[in-house]
Amino acid sequence: MKKVVLITGNEIRHEYFRKYLGACENIIILKTYCETSETSLLEEVSSQISASRQKHLNSRTQSELDFFSVFCKKIKDNSNPKFIKKGLINSLEQINEIESLAPDLIVSYGCSIIKSTLLQTFKNRFVNLHLGISPYYRGSATNFFPFLHDEISCVGVTFMYIDEGIDTGKIIHQKRANISIDDSIHQIGNRLIADMMEDCEKLILNFDRLVDMKPLVPKCEKLFKKKDFTEESVSLMYQKFNEGIISNYLQNKLSYDTNFPIVKNPVLV
Repeated sequence: MKKVVLITGNEIRHEYFRKYLGACENIIILKTYCETSETSLLEEVSSQISASRQKHLNSRTQSELDFFSVFCKKIKDNSNPKFIKKGLINSLEQINEIESLAPDLIVSYGCSIIKSTLLQTFKNRFVNLHLGISPYYRGSATNFFPFLHDEISCVGVTFMYIDEGIDTGKIIHQKRANISIDDSIHQIGNRLIADMMEDCEKLILNFDRLVDMKPLVPKCEKLFKKKDFTEESVSLMYQKFNEGIISNYLQNKLSYDTNFPIVKNPVLV
């Protein structure tokens, strides 16, 4: 039996994350800290000249509803959610509460950057789920920009121990996205989220058996920020889809993936 604290966001994908783990046998979710935001990325771009980004983000929301809403509505919620404003996870109130709960480990996905003593108190017991293959792609929208740069091998998820950096923690395990020929970018992303939960469950239940993996030594790393998510980048990404980047990747998948080795923890494979 593992006692866990979750730290996440408040979108439908985050609700799926916490409710899935709350439904898992032998996992007790002591509390889930769900960060809410007064201004979402969609609301931010809506105030600008941003037709391409708005369409992209609206499509993402609809795709998340298509993938996850039935599960989220029907499953019993054992995740014990507490809704807090974005950034307040670093407040003394939340830190003291988490420490008093004394979890076996903390698992974060889609939350603010942690800048508190939790990093030291729960060192090597604080796992972050990073959507993207780190360290090749770090920062924001790291399962968007690989399509833009024709590096679809870097679309995936990284389970890592959290540290003070941006997606720089020691890697535990990685998984590439499962991609089909006619997929949209949102189908790829949401299928990945659905697929990663089985590995997340295994990681929690087998945490004490995880193998200490050797770090990746990439030829290059890319770090992205929200400001890089521009109208031009979205338009170019969809242009690449129309030009057949998915077909090209699938036809040459082995050779492309070889250029971007990933970490596979034998306990989770």
